[in-house]
Amino acid sequence: MKFPNNTLKINDFEDKTLLIVDDDDPFRGRLGRAMTSKGFEVTLAKGVEEAKLMAKKKPPAFAVIDLRLLDGNGLDVVDEIHRIKEDSRIVMLTGYGNLPTAVAAVKAGAIDYISKPADAEAVEAALLAAPDRKAAPPENPMSADRVKWEHIQRVFELCNRNVSETARRLKMHRRTLQRILSKRSPR
Repeated sequence: MKFPNNTLKINDFEDKTLLIVDDDDPFRGRLGRAMTSKGFEVTLAKGVEEAKLMAKKKPPAFAVIDLRLLDGNGLDVVDEIHRIKEDSRIVMLTGYGNLPTAVAAVKAGAIDYISKPADAEAVEAALLAAPDRKAAPPENPMSADRVKWEHIQRVFELCNRNVSETARRLKMHRRTLQRILSKRSPR
């Protein structure tokens, strides 16, 4: 099969099932709606055990799985899906990207690894990339300042908007964090 522009279209696949596993409710919902509008048949799961049950019931053709979940590690879900349906196209998402986890994700059966925050276009490009090629880089990627801002905001929300706790976890001075939070987000 030839792949124009090194990517496939969702209509090139008979099975359009997509399992999205993420414990961040707003992100999971937004990504689910976006992927549904792109033609995928989306199922959502919040954690490892729920995702494994769904995968056993109906093995997905595609999966987007967060690395760190409240009840465990997303790599366990990748292993389970890959064991049940070896040709499933799986993309790992994480807010804590590093080389060892990227290697572990690919060894477990993921076809790509994307750092959060990720948008639906990047996820779709990774899922539909030709098997022998990586997805094309985004046309308009987020600036480094924006990625930093998004990470700080995510940690701030995970710390229940507690500035002192967020500053401690980010290893920065509380007043520096307060100044960053008081500014508008970068573009």
